[in-house]
Amino acid sequence: MASLHLQFLILFIFIQSNLCLCSTTKTVILPLKTKAISSGLILRPPNKLSFHHNVSLTVSLAVGSPPQNVTMVLDTGSELSWLHCKRTQTTPTVFDPVRSTSYSPVPCSSPTCRTRTRDFTLPVSCDPKKLCHAVLSYADASSVEGNLAGDTFRVGGSDLPGMVFGCMDSGSSSTPDEDSKTTGLIGMNRGSLSFVSQMGFPKFSYCISGRDSSGILLFGEASFSWLRPLNYTPLVQISTPLPYFDRVAYSVQLEGIRVSGKVLQLPKSVFVPDHTGAGQTMVDSGTQFTFLLGPVYTALKNEFMQQTKGVLRVFEDPNFVFQGAMDLCYRVELTRTSLPLLPPVTLMFRGAEMSVSYERLLYRVPGMVRGSDSVYCFTFGNSDLLGIEAYVIGHHHQQNVWMEFDLEKSRVGLAEVSQQLLKGYVEGDGRLDLRLKCSLEMMVLMNGGWRLYNVKCMDV
Repeated sequence: MASLHLQFLILFIFIQSNLCLCSTTKTVILPLKTKAISSGLILRPPNKLSFHHNVSLTVSLAVGSPPQNVTMVLDTGSELSWLHCKRTQTTPTVFDPVRSTSYSPVPCSSPTCRTRTRDFTLPVSCDPKKLCHAVLSYADASSVEGNLAGDTFRVGGSDLPGMVFGCMDSGSSSTPDEDSKTTGLIGMNRGSLSFVSQMGFPKFSYCISGRDSSGILLFGEASFSWLRPLNYTPLVQISTPLPYFDRVAYSVQLEGIRVSGKVLQLPKSVFVPDHTGAGQTMVDSGTQFTFLLGPVYTALKNEFMQQTKGVLRVFEDPNFVFQGAMDLCYRVELTRTSLPLLPPVTLMFRGAEMSVSYERLLYRVPGMVRGSDSVYCFTFGNSDLLGIEAYVIGHHHQQNVWMEFDLEKSRVGLAEVSQQLLKGYVEGDGRLDLRLKCSLEMMVLMNGGWRLYNVKCMDV
């Protein structure tokens, strides 16, 4: 489950990366786990985790003493991380607090419960045992509830004791079959109790492959010789509480949209939050696609249809709206091996741009066939149809982009990353040779000698 994940599928994330290899310009590389760098801003070495994605991003961690393996949805749109703690028919994979000697419930009288939960959507309460009780609800009408607790999380070989999370024992889901594939959610927004805030790192990054279901999540500084310079867009921050403005989201300023070379003729005011906070633009890894407020979506839809006239055949079914918000779909011959050339859509932020092109513009509706055609839908949706008063940039459009979330400087950085298999030299550490077939091999020069790391790939 995620902040706006709607009907998203969940897939287990492990390494199969042909895209985002993280290295360091200093002393030690721990492939796909941790790295040490020399920086006065980073008190601990950054941690690196691999993940797979399809329509949700998930990451594998270990929690408790002794460690219990869990799979959690990566969600930059949520604050509190949580785990299912009660096994049911729809939650077969759970964390068992009874088995953990380091598990510690949070009393409702504690400062954690009384002050650090101030940004939760719903206020916390006390249960009959005087423990801090939280209810989390999401835009798709799903919810979870349970008690706050602390326990040790193991990230990239490092133990993080006393991490606060929700140990959830009940809830409801709009997609129980898919939610049953994970143990919980890892909240990564700017709130006091988010995972990254508790870790104390000033920034984190992730990179999602557009070729396969893989990626890298990195905590700390990303200093790689192969990474292009990032373009930064500042976070929009409003100190006054407003009913529709999420103050701890990664909110950026969308200033316009360009289709091929044509900028949509829209007033700047449509992209600016109003006096209620409605209309903010959030970068959200917990949402698959991108959703735009009605007037902007309609303008984009009309321009895209105009520029693809004669190239794509519109799927004429007024009763079909994919995932409740995507009403522009096309019929594509089943015999066709690739999509035609499509006009790219560029999201224009203050100081940075995100270009969406080719296959990321259309998404094949699974299992849907009309005659001899499959059905593809435009990967931008109408927020108004979901009852969401915001623009949401989903992870589907973040593929092949290095995404950096800089909490210290209140900004989001973007840089396009090539899909090509990375080979060459890792500056200052020796040669890194990557070969991806059924395994991943990394030759790394460490402590004066070569070491070979082999990580099995998992099929998605």
